[in-house]
Amino acid sequence: MSDTICAVSTASGLGAIAIVRVSGDHAIETVDSIFQSSRKNFKLNEAKTHTAHYGKILNDKTEVIDEVLATVFRAPNSFTGEDSVEIACHGSHYIQQEIIKQLLSKGCRIATHGEFTQRAFANGRMDLSQAEAVADLIACQNKASHRLAMNQMRGGFSKEISILRDRLLTFTSLVELELDFSDHEELEFADRSELKALAEEILKKIGSLKNSFSTGNAIKNGIPVSIIGETNAGKSTLLNYLLKEDKAIVSDIHGTTRDVIEDTVIIDGLLFRFIDTAGLRNTSDVIENMGIERSYKMMDKASVVLWVIDASQPLHHLDELSVSIMEHLQDKKLIKVFNKVDLIDDPTQQAFSDYYKKFKGDELFISAKHTLNTDQLEQILVKASQIPEIGENDVMVTNMRHYEALNNAYSAILRVQDGLENNISGDFLSQDIRECLHYLGEITGEITTDEVLGTIFSRFCIGK
Repeated sequence: MSDTICAVSTASGLGAIAIVRVSGDHAIETVDSIFQSSRKNFKLNEAKTHTAHYGKILNDKTEVIDEVLATVFRAPNSFTGEDSVEIACHGSHYIQQEIIKQLLSKGCRIATHGEFTQRAFANGRMDLSQAEAVADLIACQNKASHRLAMNQMRGGFSKEISILRDRLLTFTSLVELELDFSDHEELEFADRSELKALAEEILKKIGSLKNSFSTGNAIKNGIPVSIIGETNAGKSTLLNYLLKEDKAIVSDIHGTTRDVIEDTVIIDGLLFRFIDTAGLRNTSDVIENMGIERSYKMMDKASVVLWVIDASQPLHHLDELSVSIMEHLQDKKLIKVFNKVDLIDDPTQQAFSDYYKKFKGDELFISAKHTLNTDQLEQILVKASQIPEIGENDVMVTNMRHYEALNNAYSAILRVQDGLENNISGDFLSQDIRECLHYLGEITGEITTDEVLGTIFSRFCIGK
């Protein structure tokens, strides 16, 4: 990673400004060779770190490509930990490519996916979990996921893991020291009662972190909300309202929606993933039955269920369907949405409310077609999501790789706990502690492989 790399770091397309990033041992002198400062006889090699300089980028015929602002960052105080220059030019695709062409002619090469961030990791500017948080920050779509990514990038998660590893390292060192004096069985450097207390504390901490994944994953990827109900209850109309676009076909014909329709929207800073499903009913149509089967599967995956009930129909018409729905509800948050309220009177509303009290959950009478009380539904959805307010120092697991590593570390520390209870020998105890340390180290990158790094950074954009 000692060569000099370059890439356009801003999104493709037309914009006012674009950024070309250059990093490596010869980054400053390479840019200097195509840069002409507005200050007479000034060279970027003379520039102090974190300073911006106005000038022109010239081609090999000394023709002006663009007027730019070149910002110099000197090692080790740069994003990558290397000498770096960021060239702010006009957003023309032609200008960007001409600048890249000149840099390549001076010995640069095009950066691979995530290579700037990978160099930051390799040079100790951030650990692996912080590097992954960079990608999460770029991809975040709502306030909550932004806050979690910022907390992780600042090292909140890494700090939690490092504290656990440091305390375990102390004990495993003492246990292994005992092994060096195995001929003196009476010697015990590691206090077993202290290790038991530590194992219990670490078990709770790792358990808390891995249990936060369900909430963290929902914040990052969207809270899954399944919209279910019989045919023609108004599910598709409701979905279109929530998404603020005509995503689903609305028709009076029963069985119009035969497959799952899915999209996301942000409500009160939270990302919701709405899933409109095929209407539930008894039918001999093979294709429609396949859609209904998928409806139940999607309901199983959701954390919130919007049960849309046509309140203009006779009160008892859903008795048979209700049994099937109850089998799939389990511990999900249920919201009963009585639709077509514009077609019924107050006594009918009360009758529906009383009848469906046996199904625990929030209820709301709406008209999806005329958007009556639909704003209240959004408030109920935010409450039903049960997503806590994310503080500046809150730590929550949002990454599947971290979750799997924590699960493995949890299993290892459980074996340590069992080993202490059964007075197993120090060598087996040390092995289990080492295994827990290994999995915790995988999260921060203290223990990793080229294959893992390649997989992680391949998901980044070229200029990051």
